[in-house]
Amino acid sequence: MSDIAAMSFEEAMAALEGVVGQLERGEVALEASIALYERGALLKAHCAQMLRAAEAKVELIRAAEGRAVTPHQSMPTEATSANDPRMSASSMRSTPSIRERPS
Repeated sequence: MSDIAAMSFEEAMAALEGVVGQLERGEVALEASIALYERGALLKAHCAQMLRAAEAKVELIRAAEGRAVTPHQSMPTEATSANDPRMSASSMRSTPSIRERPS
């Protein structure tokens, strides 16, 4: 899955949203679902790594300007990025699936 390493953040997020959509709609067989889930995990990790790199660049720029990030202004760490609902495949749904809708 070396194609993921070449993706921009936006491309990887779009691909992750596509994976989540396919899994939620149940469009694929079990074995294919497992492969999709694995790809989704790799896409999520790639996005998280790109966010960490961007945060580090911002911190360097701010430090060079003499405006280092203070503790109350700190950017999300890996731990919070991993728990960020925007990075969670299950939270990317905009509407409940048919199975979750009240009858």
